[in-house]
Amino acid sequence: MSAGLAALLDDVAALVRAASASIDDVAAGASRASMKATGVIVDDAAVTPRYVQGFTPDRELPVIKRIAVGSLRNKLLIILPAALALSELLPWLLTPILMVGGAYLCYEGAEKLWELVNPGAAHAEEATEPQDEETLVGSAIRTDFILSAEIMVIALDEVADEPLLSRALILAFVALAITAGVYGVVGLIVKMDDVGLRLARGGSGAGASFGRGLVRAMPVVLSVLAKVGIAAMLWVGGHILLVGLDELGVHALYDWVHHLEEDVHHALGAVGGVAGWLTNTIASALLGVLVGGIIVAVLHGRGHDDGH
Repeated sequence: MSAGLAALLDDVAALVRAASASIDDVAAGASRASMKATGVIVDDAAVTPRYVQGFTPDRELPVIKRIAVGSLRNKLLIILPAALALSELLPWLLTPILMVGGAYLCYEGAEKLWELVNPGAAHAEEATEPQDEETLVGSAIRTDFILSAEIMVIALDEVADEPLLSRALILAFVALAITAGVYGVVGLIVKMDDVGLRLARGGSGAGASFGRGLVRAMPVVLSVLAKVGIAAMLWVGGHILLVGLDELGVHALYDWVHHLEEDVHHALGAVGGVAGWLTNTIASALLGVLVGGIIVAVLHGRGHDDGH
């Protein structure tokens, strides 16, 4: 009896160790996949706050919650099953689809650069947007669907060699973690000025000064976040295209950037690693600007022709 119990306990312990190893593998895979999608995540966080502009403070968090729920539904009920089916049935399509997403990121980044140098176009677009909550939430969820699809495909590409169950668990974990992280940060950003106003009005001394500082800082924070989002889109989009071309057999551009990165790394010694990474990042961003600029020029030219 005791021998049987000991054997059972050994079996249970082995199962626990196996489960722990699987959890560790899923966590490690989710971490790798999330890091690879950082640029899109930053853009997602940068885009969302504009959807609650103009709402009263009591509606800001409920609107963000509705967008977050819609985002999670997109990821878990639509994108996750489609991505898993694609990876099982047509895995060779992952790289082209990823590159299409990368080109879209380049376009979005270049379009926002265009709006920075030509702000009249952005103001005209914003002026035509309806302001009712239902329409804005629906628009935000549709925009999030595109960004979420890109995040999930990037994550899937990073763990494509894992078994199907591990892929599913990793992508589900990524979906939950990224949605909670993005919309948690967005909620904090959106409510920070309210916190500052409350401190400025109800506090005294250092507390009131801190509150006034928060209120003054938030427009700067949002502006910086938007610009970081633009840079991240161009960098990530360009890097996706660079790697995708190499995987499809067009090696020249990737090889040139890779050799340049290695040359910088070796030439600068102690700071070579950081300098090499920056070299690769800048090259990827420049490719993103080039590809995105071409797409923007084509679409703007077509729009101009249609207008006539």
